[in-house]
Amino acid sequence: MPKRIIVGISGASGVVYGIRALQILAGLGVETHLIISKSAQLTLAQEHSMSLSELKTLADHAYAVGDVGATISSGSFVTDGMLIAPCSIRTMSEIATGVTSTLLTRAADVVLKERRRLVLMVRETPLHTGHLRTMTTLSELGAIIAPPVPAFYAGIESIDAMVDQSVGRCLDLFGIHSAEIKRWQGLKRGE
Repeated sequence: MPKRIIVGISGASGVVYGIRALQILAGLGVETHLIISKSAQLTLAQEHSMSLSELKTLADHAYAVGDVGATISSGSFVTDGMLIAPCSIRTMSEIATGVTSTLLTRAADVVLKERRRLVLMVRETPLHTGHLRTMTTLSELGAIIAPPVPAFYAGIESIDAMVDQSVGRCLDLFGIHSAEIKRWQGLKRGE
């Protein structure tokens, strides 16, 4: 079976991370299942020139956030995991409590209960103690908290390259390796 990843896009700033993840995964032949929160739809309109219908065409399958009966809401639907890019504090908090109100958080909850990979590109700063405790809870449950932090060692020279590097590092966590990122080559000696 080919790789199959659920991609969630929540309302935090940084919708470009989810867009780029879908583009890279499509280029690698990975089957994608997309959920976009209502807040993410507002963020998309604010941050990007892409329309919602154009965004949905980047995925193999797109679901309405209210469709809690979709196939991806069941553990019997086998996936390699889920990436939420970006992940808002609200989305993160719902997942941590298990009190899920949308398909986005329900699918993440299913990924956790099935012991599959859940990667959250949490996009918020600064963080208060409640946020940090929620992240600790999620880590204890098996999620990976992967904020999109620039990798300056890679010689990043544009925002697009920074986005590619952050998304590529998250895809590494699923065993999906993109040629879009620059790998650490060690320290240069004699400089």
